[in-house]
Amino acid sequence: MPVTFGRALAPAPAMWTADEIAQLCYEHYHVRLPKQGKPEPNREWTLLAAVVKIQFTADQACGIYDKAIQVTKEVVSMGTGTKCIGQSKMRKSGDILNDSHAEVIARRGFLRYLLHQLQLAATLEKDSIFIPGTHKGLWKLRPDLSFVFFSSHTPCGDASIIPMLEFEEQPCCPVTISSSAGASGDLEALEDKGDCDDTDSPVAKKMRLETPSNLVMNGTTHCDKQERHPVMPEVSSWNLTVQGLATVKTKMPRDITVVDIHRTGAKCVPGEARDPGKPGAAYHQVGLLRVKPGRGDRTCSMSCSDKMARWNVLGCQGALLMHFLEEPIYLSALVIGKCPYSQEAMQRALTGRCQNVSALPKGFRVQELKTQQSDLLFEQSRCAVQANRLDGPGRLVPCGAAISWSAVPEHPLDVTANGFPQGTTKKGIGSLQARSRISKVELFRSFLKLLSSIAEDMQPDSLRGQKLDTYQEYKEAASTYQEAWSTLRKQAFGFWIKNPPDYHQFK
Repeated sequence: MPVTFGRALAPAPAMWTADEIAQLCYEHYHVRLPKQGKPEPNREWTLLAAVVKIQFTADQACGIYDKAIQVTKEVVSMGTGTKCIGQSKMRKSGDILNDSHAEVIARRGFLRYLLHQLQLAATLEKDSIFIPGTHKGLWKLRPDLSFVFFSSHTPCGDASIIPMLEFEEQPCCPVTISSSAGASGDLEALEDKGDCDDTDSPVAKKMRLETPSNLVMNGTTHCDKQERHPVMPEVSSWNLTVQGLATVKTKMPRDITVVDIHRTGAKCVPGEARDPGKPGAAYHQVGLLRVKPGRGDRTCSMSCSDKMARWNVLGCQGALLMHFLEEPIYLSALVIGKCPYSQEAMQRALTGRCQNVSALPKGFRVQELKTQQSDLLFEQSRCAVQANRLDGPGRLVPCGAAISWSAVPEHPLDVTANGFPQGTTKKGIGSLQARSRISKVELFRSFLKLLSSIAEDMQPDSLRGQKLDTYQEYKEAASTYQEAWSTLRKQAFGFWIKNPPDYHQFK
């Protein structure tokens, strides 16, 4: 069946729009996040991601739609950031953030939120997003709730390898390739996200920045939809050959051609196929696992595309929280802000690579993730700042700080740089004050606090009577999660980079 140009449709009947989600997140960024950790005006840019809770009525939760659907939307986690640390800076004590890309920061803040909500459920203090499951000690998400993930840019890695068209210097409209051209093989493409530190790299220098006529300032202005969405015919499917993508001609207004691809700085993992590295559209091979680049020091952080594809099978809760849950916590939809975008690239990267995974444990599945794009541009994104600063002095650089905000009552904010709370000195590293609240060791501490608040006879079977000590032992004891992860690795992600076990032996 041919694929046409356009966006993915929202679940019917529509409960929200992509612009509503983006607008909510931009407003939250301005109101709830501090100036500390935000980009320096006209000199720095950053990325933004968030988790939004969607709540609707009980009737609608049961599929009864007798009137227009009314939902409440609430940001429960938000993250900013563009950086990740190199392998040499990783620590076995679990007190440093290896990956501070916005999507990862938002997800780790979401873990704080889920832990708090499980604490509420377990102690019966207040209303929680969880209700008792069918097995003792297990909880499940209330049926009137779902979660939408927002990111101001496509995830780095495979989802950002996108055809670059000739009709704009840097298209911000959805780009699609359907099967009508009759080509086969691998679609090769390129991304302009500028993943980690090196904005002077050859990849970064190839970036072609959009200068839109109608920027979103303070998250309020829409771009001109007519200019942004020219009527585009079908071209071909994802599986174009390298030569096919490089030369395919499309009968678009003004004889538009796929002239290049947006490149990603993320590198193929050892053992995977290699990027051809040829000029233009033949530079990348798609569908591969990738690691985020470092500045001379290779990272062990998988790309955001890969991590989100994993969340789409294993859930966002991770191994530790799976001890308390009857089923994983899946995202129902993903909204991307205004940026270069391809619906097919998103589907390929986030769900397509895992679509044939089978024999998963009970409760696990390949989630049918709805993806949409908003017309609203994040005002502190690279292209917005570049357009505003004109030819100002100095070069444009990514913001070195990351901000985490979580909907928890105590210390919701966490501002970090280089993986530690901002302002941490070398002498202070290793102290309790030098731990981010979303670091592995601090999330583990919150998990143990939750466990200790539950009477032993009410604890889940996977933990009751167990003599577990280290972070690694508690993760391994989540047997159904580990079985699902093993199945996913064997069937789809065989070359995924795993940190050595000695990095998870902290207590």
